[in-house]
Amino acid sequence: MSTMLDRYVSVEKILYVIIAVIGVPVNFVTIVILSRRKCGLSTCITHYLVAMATADLLTIATEVILIQIIGLNFTWSFVNIDPLCRVVDVLMYTASDCSVWFTVTFTFDRFVIICCTKLKTKYCTGKTAVVVLTTTGVLCCLKNVPRYFTWKHWVTIDNTEWFCINLDNYFTDPGWVGYDWLDTILTPLLPFAGILLLNALTVRHILLASRVRKGLRGQSKGENRSDPEMESRRRSVVLLFTLSGSFILLWMTYTVHVIYYQISGKGFDSNYSEMIFPYVGNFLRDISCCTNTFIYAVTQSKFREQVISAVKYPVTSVLQFINKVTS
Repeated sequence: MSTMLDRYVSVEKILYVIIAVIGVPVNFVTIVILSRRKCGLSTCITHYLVAMATADLLTIATEVILIQIIGLNFTWSFVNIDPLCRVVDVLMYTASDCSVWFTVTFTFDRFVIICCTKLKTKYCTGKTAVVVLTTTGVLCCLKNVPRYFTWKHWVTIDNTEWFCINLDNYFTDPGWVGYDWLDTILTPLLPFAGILLLNALTVRHILLASRVRKGLRGQSKGENRSDPEMESRRRSVVLLFTLSGSFILLWMTYTVHVIYYQISGKGFDSNYSEMIFPYVGNFLRDISCCTNTFIYAVTQSKFREQVISAVKYPVTSVLQFINKVTS
């Protein structure tokens, strides 16, 4: 069993390198393109999408590159020096929490603009989005500050403290046990439930509104007339459902493992399949940091055009330079 697990871990190391190679440039390109505001999206939506891409980029930088690639493959690297490994852990969880909760705030913003006619004019603005995102980021940071104190160094070599391990009483002290439960509830249980609830309410509202509009337009008997407003609304919610749906699917395995761990007090360890379950959950969770850009490219034609222009720009610049030199 250990040999099979070692093989999986070896494959996983390669996959994490792939995530880093893909995730860093696609998120960086997404931030640049959205920041230029040429994708036909409102200022409000742009703020949320840029924030989500930034959080995903930071998650890849901390968890994937610093921890999974450098920390685990290069044992005596700077990442494993205490207290730096504590700082990296705090930054990793903060970035991951921001990625999750920015998705929740975006989902709530879309819920308001679709379902709450009176509130949307005041809430769905660029200024409100900045306030909401800033507050969420600060709260995520404060929530993870105690993590710095959950670790201790494992060994001291030449007056240098190496490798962070949990405190001896971390799993038994009521305070730390309560903090662990609070952390689990805030991420991912509450966001998971919140996104499912908001999407369910949004779908219900859209279905009811669609029936009313069909009745008013004389479509109750099966007439087939185009409705520009409903078509526009349909396109606007495609982005919401694809983003939140991707989040739900990729975080599902990790969430199941977290629930099982908190209830049973142990991980999956009775056989090979259960041993790799948490590894798969963590891996799928990290993949979620790379998917949003591809979702934008599929669902937003103007974003796709901007990506194509960005890819063509270096080639066209080189060709123009060559033409100037040779002419």
